[in-house]
Amino acid sequence: MGYKKDLRELQIALVRYQQWLIKTGGKVVIIFEGRDGAGKDGSIKRITEHLAPRSTHAVSLPKPSDRERSQWYFQRYVRFLPSAGELAIFNRSWYNRAGVEPVMGFCTAREHEEFLRDVPAFERMLEEGGSRIVKLWLDISKKEQARRLNDRREDPLKQLKVSDLDAEAQRRWKDYSKARNEMLTRTSTPIAPWYVVHTDEKKLARLNVIRHLLHALAPEEIHADVAPPDPAILYPFDEAALTDGRLEK
Repeated sequence: MGYKKDLRELQIALVRYQQWLIKTGGKVVIIFEGRDGAGKDGSIKRITEHLAPRSTHAVSLPKPSDRERSQWYFQRYVRFLPSAGELAIFNRSWYNRAGVEPVMGFCTAREHEEFLRDVPAFERMLEEGGSRIVKLWLDISKKEQARRLNDRREDPLKQLKVSDLDAEAQRRWKDYSKARNEMLTRTSTPIAPWYVVHTDEKKLARLNVIRHLLHALAPEEIHADVAPPDPAILYPFDEAALTDGRLEK
């Protein structure tokens, strides 16, 4: 089947899932993390396109204010957590402190370490409070990232996506890889495991992300006819992926 037909069928299943979620009062947190250009915006757009705006919250926070920097680190995110029947989708999340912040020097080594120590407990509290958590790391190759970042600069319709940090994405590639590896290793837990998505083929990545969400969150009567994600494109993180070539180095 073609991409548009597959996407439409998956989006219909998402609508059915949200109807069930609203009816049952469930709460869901979906976290999208990945390098610049990995496809977070596009995946989230396809997920939310036909969902109920009042029950679907896509969260993409700017850099913290001086006041927010003085708060408990997780505090600015807590107010965006879902209530009954809601989906909260974070386009980058509290995991900024595991990636961008330490690589760019926006936090101290101590703050980075405290975050890695504390986040499993924070996510356990969310789960104990009734929230389901899905964490997705969107993995892109260095060559494909360079192409997409260049496209941003040249396309007048993508100028709002251009960031001052884009130039650092390629220059600090190895630093970001090191931070990613530590984040995945130390914060993938049975309650909130990480899943890796290969995104060089963005359309395939989007379809597999939606399939994963439906299988992870929806009842069987909704996902029974949905093909599971392709394990060559989306798979649960394990430490072997750091050395066996599944993750970009």
